[in-house]
Amino acid sequence: MIKTIMLGLVCALGVSTALAAQTVTNPVARFDDWSVFEVDNPEECFAVTAPRLTVNTRGGQEVQVRRSEILLFVFYRPSANTKGQIAFTGGYPFATGRSITLEVDNRSYDLSTKGEWAWPATPEDDAVIAAAMRRGAKATITGQSGRGTVTKDEFSLTGFTAAMADAERRCAS
Repeated sequence: MIKTIMLGLVCALGVSTALAAQTVTNPVARFDDWSVFEVDNPEECFAVTAPRLTVNTRGGQEVQVRRSEILLFVFYRPSANTKGQIAFTGGYPFATGRSITLEVDNRSYDLSTKGEWAWPATPEDDAVIAAAMRRGAKATITGQSGRGTVTKDEFSLTGFTAAMADAERRCAS
């Protein structure tokens, strides 16, 4: 599963398939529920995790839906001066013009969306959310598809602090 996830991510980022295959199968570190990857020695470093629980509902009833990979990330890209960017891919196109909500231990944050991706509006928001994630036990992301399906994905934050620190160290500029 992680190979498929990373291959899709790395290809979406414009990295060669050969590099993608190498990166996908070899996380550089694992910290409990989080893995750390480097891309292009290291043009980009990130920590990533998949949800522990996913619930999809429509009209208040639980439904089965087809979603691609669901992942929560924190990115570091020295060449773009990106440090600790939080990002989420929900596995489906989000409803146009609607934000989604990331909740960390009962505190909510809005994420902007485009296509299947969501992220905080500013680097300052990234820092606030990352600080909450370092202190928290779980993160829950609630979104809505263009078809009206509401998704709720729960992520463990066990290992997040160590994974984020490791990704940052690997891509220190």
